[in-house]
Amino acid sequence: MNYNWNWAVLLQPVATGESANYLDWIIHGFFVTFGLTVCAWMLALAIGTFFGILRTWPNRAGRMLGTAYVSIFRNIPLIVQFFIWYFVVPEILPTAAGNWIKGIQPSVQFFVVSVCALGVYTGSRICEQLRAGILALPRGQKNAALAMGFSLSQSYRHIILPQVFRHVMPPLTSEFLIISKNSAVASTIGLLELSRQAQQLVDFTAQPYESFILVTLAYVFMNFLILRFMNWVRRRHSVPGLMEN
Repeated sequence: MNYNWNWAVLLQPVATGESANYLDWIIHGFFVTFGLTVCAWMLALAIGTFFGILRTWPNRAGRMLGTAYVSIFRNIPLIVQFFIWYFVVPEILPTAAGNWIKGIQPSVQFFVVSVCALGVYTGSRICEQLRAGILALPRGQKNAALAMGFSLSQSYRHIILPQVFRHVMPPLTSEFLIISKNSAVASTIGLLELSRQAQQLVDFTAQPYESFILVTLAYVFMNFLILRFMNWVRRRHSVPGLMEN
């Protein structure tokens, strides 16, 4: 197959009349994807921690609520959840709230919906990882905390969770990386993230190899940054003599 390589096309002005070149599209998509990844991971960590605690809480109603959350959001395909958040949720909310969401600037709406979809979906996975980490700790630690006068919530906050987060740092890092790749699904509802910008570049330039090689390198660089950050967090919070540096 004869293919005419043309990396210079990335520096050509875009055909839509914007004061930008095609490389600017990729750079913009990179920052959108990176921002989406960070926001969704923070939401997933908060939701996953909350429901992970509920899954191990003595209260039966709390455990059932946590189980229902995991069963629903972990078993529905991610792309379906994107469509539900974008098309269905605004319609089932009160009229005023639904109209307000529909009136948001489209690019902001796409971003917020994507954060919610990715965050809630990934939170159901983090929930199970934290639950496993909590159950893996010796039961005597919680009992000792209660015997010392800690309330149950205080024992989770000061005794259990600090240990659990150290032990589940590798799977949390994996979930962070997975979110960066799952963010490509956001293109289905219109968000101009990295993969969607690459598709646009191909549509306008007919240079697919240059477009997707550049996007691949952008994803590799993004995941390198995530790994470096998570390794720094792990070293920063490791316990000398107990955790590997």
